[in-house]
Amino acid sequence: MSRVVPEAPPVAVREVFRRFWPYARPHRRMLLIVLVLIALGPALDAATIWLFKIVIDRVLVPHDFGPFLWLAGGYVGLTLVKGAISFADDCLSAWVGERFVLGLRVVFFSHLQRLSLDVFDRRQLGDVLSRLTGDTAAIESFVLSGVADAVAYVLRLVFFAGALLLLDVELAGVAFLVAPLFALASRFVSRRIKRASRARRRHAGSITSVAEESLSNVALVQAYGGQQRELARFRVENLKALAATMAATRLKAAFSPLVDLIELLGALVVVGLGTWRLAHGEMSLGALLVFITYLNGLYSPIRGLTRLVNTLYSASAGAERILELLDERPGVRERRAPRRLERAGGELALERVRFCYPEGERNALEDVSFAAHPGETVAVVGASGAGKSTLIKLLLRFYDPSGGRITLDGHDLRELDLASLRSNLAVVLQETAVFDGTVRENIAYGRPDATEEEIVAAAWAADAHEFITYLPDGYDTRVGQRGRLLSGGQRQRLAVARAMVRDAPLLILDEPTTGLDEQSAERLLGPLRQAASGRTTILITHDLLAAREATRLVVLDDGRVCEEGTHDDLLAAGGAYARLHGLRLGRETGLRLRAVA
Repeated sequence: MSRVVPEAPPVAVREVFRRFWPYARPHRRMLLIVLVLIALGPALDAATIWLFKIVIDRVLVPHDFGPFLWLAGGYVGLTLVKGAISFADDCLSAWVGERFVLGLRVVFFSHLQRLSLDVFDRRQLGDVLSRLTGDTAAIESFVLSGVADAVAYVLRLVFFAGALLLLDVELAGVAFLVAPLFALASRFVSRRIKRASRARRRHAGSITSVAEESLSNVALVQAYGGQQRELARFRVENLKALAATMAATRLKAAFSPLVDLIELLGALVVVGLGTWRLAHGEMSLGALLVFITYLNGLYSPIRGLTRLVNTLYSASAGAERILELLDERPGVRERRAPRRLERAGGELALERVRFCYPEGERNALEDVSFAAHPGETVAVVGASGAGKSTLIKLLLRFYDPSGGRITLDGHDLRELDLASLRSNLAVVLQETAVFDGTVRENIAYGRPDATEEEIVAAAWAADAHEFITYLPDGYDTRVGQRGRLLSGGQRQRLAVARAMVRDAPLLILDEPTTGLDEQSAERLLGPLRQAASGRTTILITHDLLAAREATRLVVLDDGRVCEEGTHDDLLAAGGAYARLHGLRLGRETGLRLRAVA
């Protein structure tokens, strides 16, 4: 069952920065302040080190204590200023960084909410969640922290290189010769680190996918004694992630001593030449010691820049995974000036509708036409795979037809504002969706501005009020993840209440009695009948008892309408519906006989 998350398409570092830099624009004023604080840091460091030269040349070498007091005061003052700047820099940098991540996550989550269902059908949910959390955070280190660190390193290089040139031009030239070696070492390692980081990000997504899949099906796992198998799957993905992490770690670990060696070689050459110049009176002791200190300060940002390049390549692996999903386009798009629909009348019509899924080889629906009028319940029945669920997705405009059109009050659904269209729909889905919240919150999800009286009225109408009052906290009882603290029938009645509080002119019922026993299904039909009253209702069902409640039936077979009429007329015709009815009747009779036996 386990599979590695596919690798995201590679994206150039420059392109990654270009795509994500606009998300930092709302924080550019604060970012400018951060950059100013960053610029002050290296300048104060350079000034502090220069004071060290004065201490050696004017206090230690001539044994003159006189200048010490003002030099000590200078040290204390610079240290206090540096501390205040460092505090402000840390706080502002953290604020800007976290606000950036917050904004990016909100944009990314909003984009995910608009994507077509087939995008999620093709991907593991755990991997999508991994991108939403870990990969978005990695982008901050690429766009903001990376820029701030680069500015700090460059400014430190400028200040320290300038100080070295002021002290001794020839010795500074020798010190600068080492810098290209750092760049060569970084170029050699960075691309390999990026490959290892991409693998690590992929396996992190796989770990989350396995955990999410296993824990969301924990009842099934425990029922079949699959704990050890799930543990083995989880361990395998973690071992793969460990191998990728160790590959990146080995590269970084090898890079560090290589940089140390380059730095040591540069320092030894400078110390040797500086000692020779000191011996010949061409340089003071204070100048040499401070030169070596500045040299260490010069190599430190060079080392930091090379490591930063490696970090950016690592972070770009996460950015590629975000861009892959950001570049996914919703299958359903609104027109530039969509028609806003207020309260619809409920006249629904399908005209020669044809549809094929994005990766399908044949049409799921072919030349489907029928109409439903206000106050009428149209039941769509057929064998599994006939196209009933596809029809629901088109009515909710999760997809648009490949051919033909669907109209509401004469308006093609593709011409309507998506939000206003769905505000005129109420739906009870086959897989009853219940959030981990209170009963009240789940009913009010149908209409967030519903009053307490309207919520209770909807619960009464859905035959849910009685069981709700027996719950520990009534309407304030939390129902658990996916409503696990409720029975199947209770979840269904909660879903009906949610649809009823919406008070929409078009009601869509997708297999509302699925998974319920005969008594529970019978009990649910009353609330469904009341919910359908005065509305245009589309009922998708296998349950022929529920189908008999319909004004008219449409029979689908292999994506086509093969029959249409009332329950009695279709039975008398002896066609596809009569055969379905006979099969269902025989199955129910067999179940009853076995129960009696």
